[in-house]
Amino acid sequence: MTEPRFDLNANALGAKLGKRFQSVSVALMQSQALPKTLTELVELRASQINGCGYCTDAHAKDLAAAGESATRINLVAVWRETTVFTEAERAALAFAEEGTRLADTATGVSDETWAQVRAHFDDDQIAALIYVISCINAANRMLVITKTKGGSYVPGTFESIAAAAR
Repeated sequence: MTEPRFDLNANALGAKLGKRFQSVSVALMQSQALPKTLTELVELRASQINGCGYCTDAHAKDLAAAGESATRINLVAVWRETTVFTEAERAALAFAEEGTRLADTATGVSDETWAQVRAHFDDDQIAALIYVISCINAANRMLVITKTKGGSYVPGTFESIAAAAR
């Protein structure tokens, strides 16, 4: 296994920028606009698409620690072919996929998906979803670029960091 290329947190500027970046996640957690499970499902799906081992590991473990079933966690990657997600979760997962795969279509998020999101979420929840999708994609890119591997994440780490930042 290759070692990570670069530890952003060991670099003074990287650590400073990381704290600023992390403050968005803290604000999202504190807002409680979205259920934790929904946020984690969205983050897991984007991380799977982006091939981010660290974030896929983290969000799968945090879902399990929050009591989510192995069936639902394991089926996130194929959510369209399942019966285990609510209509609201399906709308959020479609939104996450289309918001992650912007280069795959000329339209970005489709009008159909946007209508589904509007049908299930209020304005604060939509704002939160947009930020969750944007932030997880940025985090995925940082960790894929640095070749940060999955497998070592301890469930609850993100919540502990958020609690310390309050």
